[in-house]
Amino acid sequence: MSEVDQIIADSVELARQAAVETAGDFGVGGYLGSKVEDGARQATHLFDCPHPAYHGWHWAVTMTRASRARYATVNEVVLLPSDESLLAPAWVPWSQRLMPGDVKPGTLLPTPDNDPRLEPGYGGGELAADTDPAEWAQTRAVVTELGLGRERVLSPLGRQEAAERWLASDSGPDSSSAKQAPGECVTCGYFVRLGGALGGIFGACANEYSPYDARVVSVDHGCGGHSDIVADERVARLPEPVYDTISVDDSLFD
Repeated sequence: MSEVDQIIADSVELARQAAVETAGDFGVGGYLGSKVEDGARQATHLFDCPHPAYHGWHWAVTMTRASRARYATVNEVVLLPSDESLLAPAWVPWSQRLMPGDVKPGTLLPTPDNDPRLEPGYGGGELAADTDPAEWAQTRAVVTELGLGRERVLSPLGRQEAAERWLASDSGPDSSSAKQAPGECVTCGYFVRLGGALGGIFGACANEYSPYDARVVSVDHGCGGHSDIVADERVARLPEPVYDTISVDDSLFD
């Protein structure tokens, strides 16, 4: 290893000034020494980084000196980690680190064009409008009336994954609420069955007092808000009807 150029070795304060200008609020700590770089008249001065989020990191200020120059100049200032540094986790693509429920208001989640959970639907756009505009318009009207018109719909794989996920959730048959329920959701008056293939085993709860209100539940799920549990007394007793035999409602004869 070649020796450090003496002029560069004596330029510690110049290197510190360069590190301070670059560090800003990160700060510059104690001097850690220097190391010789490849090539003549080039070395790096090392300074500790006192920032608590960068434990073990250090400022590296590379100095160089031109031939016959009487002063060293700053070549580069960088913040580098050491073997004991606190490093950020390895980068993971967003598609692999996305978790259920991560989509928040204002967030856009692009769907891959080859998502196996989806398959092409019938939107009525398969017919070109310029081929027969009248037939195309009629087809689009029928498609809309039937509730179709979606470019993509759930594939068999998408339905299977959704069913497995819902059955394994707290709205499935194995939850503690279902095991203690007086009856199953399929026999409850608040149960609204889903349409399509998933309607065979799923529906939505419409009981505002149930913790499962507006949630998808399985037919064999249940909770304490079952409609068959009828109270002995009514919540409120309605008054007897009063018949008005004196006045006449003129709006009835308009």
